[in-house]
Amino acid sequence: MKSIRLTSLAMAAFSATATADTTAVAQSINAFGLDLHRVLAADGGNRLASPWSIQSALAMTFAGAAGQTRDEMAKVLYFPADEAPLHAGFAALAADLTALARASRKQVEDPDRRGGPNTPLEINTANRLFGQDGFPFEKPFLKLTNDIYGAPLEKLDFIKAPEAARLHINQWVEQQTKDRIKDLIPANVIDEETRLVLTNAIYMKAPWAEEFHEENDTPFFINGTNEAKVPGLVRQQMYGYRKIPGGSLVTVPYAGGGLQFLLIIPEARDGLAALEKTLDTQLLTAARDLPQREIQLHFPKFKLEPGRVMLSENLIAMGMPSAFDKPQGSADFSRMAPRKPDDYLAIREVIHKAFIAVDKYGTEAAAATAVVMMRATSMPVEQEKPLEIRADRPFAFAIQHVSSGACLFLGRVADPR
Repeated sequence: MKSIRLTSLAMAAFSATATADTTAVAQSINAFGLDLHRVLAADGGNRLASPWSIQSALAMTFAGAAGQTRDEMAKVLYFPADEAPLHAGFAALAADLTALARASRKQVEDPDRRGGPNTPLEINTANRLFGQDGFPFEKPFLKLTNDIYGAPLEKLDFIKAPEAARLHINQWVEQQTKDRIKDLIPANVIDEETRLVLTNAIYMKAPWAEEFHEENDTPFFINGTNEAKVPGLVRQQMYGYRKIPGGSLVTVPYAGGGLQFLLIIPEARDGLAALEKTLDTQLLTAARDLPQREIQLHFPKFKLEPGRVMLSENLIAMGMPSAFDKPQGSADFSRMAPRKPDDYLAIREVIHKAFIAVDKYGTEAAAATAVVMMRATSMPVEQEKPLEIRADRPFAFAIQHVSSGACLFLGRVADPR
């Protein structure tokens, strides 16, 4: 039986000002993000992913799923039975991010403003479908992805020129992410059996609400063991803070307050793995509005640019095998394109790539995800002294959309060098 495999790429984005719809979507993003984070973090080391990016690409793919395939995807991705609020929530969150960037630009350009960063929050998000010219995609599917996700269909010829199509899509991704995500789709993933690539792209550059000071030779216990000296950041002011079992949470606002950087710091130098196992969506939701505390905060500058991650095996193990046509003949994307016994769509691969750099000015981040489908035969605590917190050991972090609580990026730093 021959099978069609479609390629679906995704890249994420950020902002702040949520509605009830975005709060529900945030729960899905965070629950799936934590599941995936624990899988990726099992081998230790530095890790970075954008749950929002992956979810956005898979939400568009989910719009074309049916039967058992749809049920499995909904369970793994924490999608609700009613799709309308789901898709509306992703659209609302993307609109919030765009609005946040627009408001930031307006504030920076205000001639009467006093104080604050001189550079605005920059966010670029984009969706697009790249489909085989002449392939009979279902019109309701194309309408939903275009109207709700802003993803128009661009026709390519995967059958006659798969390599040219791959290079074209990768170039589009690079443009949307200011060249931070390059060569997302590797050679030989797109071939003459590819019929569709769904893309969602994100680029973000966010200044801190208040810049940090640099400090040299800051101690950091690499992988929780050996001490090294690394470039660090320090500032004393009011930050969100909460003590949790096995560690602490600290939130650092970006300019405008719509996004924040969440530090998850273990008590023990080698305690990150144990702490990560205890993280849940309730904790991430609570991090939206932690009690304020005067803190002298120290943490390292870092830049993470891990290679692409192929997620298909992870997603199959997490519980959605039929989307990948396992067992053969089980994939059902009949709401995306007509399904015949010997000619139907199934996911070949899900590819993800992300980037983040944190310095005294703020954070620059980008991410991309690709789904490849082929043809198939409380209150503040008063203190006399500021609390000193040092992230001098492996820690986890997130970039969080404050209003909804959605973690746009989620990662861990074991070695900031």
